[in-house]
Amino acid sequence: MKQSLQLKIGQQLTMTPQLQQAIRLLQLSTVDLQQEIQEFLESNPLLEIDEGDSDNIANTDIAQEKDNEKADTADFLDTSENLTIDSEWTESIPEELSIDSSWDDTYQNSAAIADLPSHNTEFDFEGHNAPAENLQDHLIWQLNLTPLSDRDIAIAYSLIECVQPDGYLSMSIDSLWQNLQDELEDLEEDEVIAVQHRLQRFDPVGTCSTDLRECLLVQVEAYKEHPLYKQTHNLIDNYLGLLGSKDFAQLCRKTKLKQDALKDVVNLIQQLNPKPGNIIDQNETDYIVPDVSVKKRNGVWQVELNNDALPPVRINETYSAMVTGANKNSNAKNDDINYIKNSLQEAKWFLKSLQSRNETLLKVASCIVEKQLDFFEQGEEAMKPMILHDVAEEVNMHESTISRVTTQKYMHTPTGIFELKYFFSSHVNTASGGECSSTAIRAMIKKLIAEEPAKKPLSDNKLSSILADQGIQVARRTVAKYREAINIPPSNERKRLI
Repeated sequence: MKQSLQLKIGQQLTMTPQLQQAIRLLQLSTVDLQQEIQEFLESNPLLEIDEGDSDNIANTDIAQEKDNEKADTADFLDTSENLTIDSEWTESIPEELSIDSSWDDTYQNSAAIADLPSHNTEFDFEGHNAPAENLQDHLIWQLNLTPLSDRDIAIAYSLIECVQPDGYLSMSIDSLWQNLQDELEDLEEDEVIAVQHRLQRFDPVGTCSTDLRECLLVQVEAYKEHPLYKQTHNLIDNYLGLLGSKDFAQLCRKTKLKQDALKDVVNLIQQLNPKPGNIIDQNETDYIVPDVSVKKRNGVWQVELNNDALPPVRINETYSAMVTGANKNSNAKNDDINYIKNSLQEAKWFLKSLQSRNETLLKVASCIVEKQLDFFEQGEEAMKPMILHDVAEEVNMHESTISRVTTQKYMHTPTGIFELKYFFSSHVNTASGGECSSTAIRAMIKKLIAEEPAKKPLSDNKLSSILADQGIQVARRTVAKYREAINIPPSNERKRLI
């Protein structure tokens, strides 16, 4: 084998830092992007929040701090000289990012940049950042207000430590009693049960119970004056399993209640809370900030970016002007000038990436609305099958870009807030040779179940037959999968009294 030298010409895409930043910003959600902008504002002095012409008292301290920073930076400049901007030093910055114009002059489409939200109202930072109270903290707070002996308090703390988030104990009373015998001498099981009964009357009522039957029996005590209290207590105590299986015929025979009376008893039981702990021990709510909104104006559906989602940012004109002044001043330090130049270029690229993200998001959202007009006009049953490739071809982008744009991005519509991914779904062939979206099939199943007879719910096999009569060939197991996806129980659990 002989070694030789060869010349080859080729083209390849290089992932520059600017391109990597644009791709990363594109896939961030609105909440993550807000944090990213805030971090960039803190690290780059050339970027600032555009406060407009309004004099906001709440921002006085921030403005004063910026003035101090500008004064410190201007120490190495000749401040007595009139600072004017020219193009002496712009060779290292692209022409479209020149500093002799504002960002809005270069990129006119500024609809994606929101107005600064008002800071006139006071905000409770301590209350906002404080950890949420869980069920055990809530019970201990009530325990501290209850007059009990030291022995009962020790038992109560042990019981509360075993309480799960739903309000039930994680171990039986017998096991807990055996564990406490080493700490408390001559402890009787009845003492533990007595303290448990005391805790069960705490708010929320029914906590510290060992099972569902015990929890409901404690709660139903509040209805002692109800005319059907005894029948309700008897049903919960002895026939709760039959109620869970919806065997109403057997319940009528066992309880010797007529159908109307049994219906009233069941309605009373449904007012009880099977998981009382969920009232207190709730997870932190995740709020969704929609990225785009869709409204119908003059018979035309229009897509708009959410102007309140992101803070308005701009280039600090004073800092950018200092670079020109520093070039004219021989006493200026090169390291300081280079730092401002690099910060200026980073800020401009960051703004360009933000603008590119918003333009891409608006273009993709508009294409989705255009392809799914029937959904906005008629509802979920009119949803058309659509995949990422369909939108990618329409907007002339890669499928990976469409995937990034539609992930964790939300659209506000007249019927609710939907993730952009929601509008993409697979298809099922129809008898006529067409296609039907899986989202539309789920909506049909939901509608059929809502209109089903109360005493005889539709089975998955029956739902499949009804859809087949409408020209949609769906197997029974596929119907079961779609039904579970929309959190609808099977037919035996949907049975109810008229």
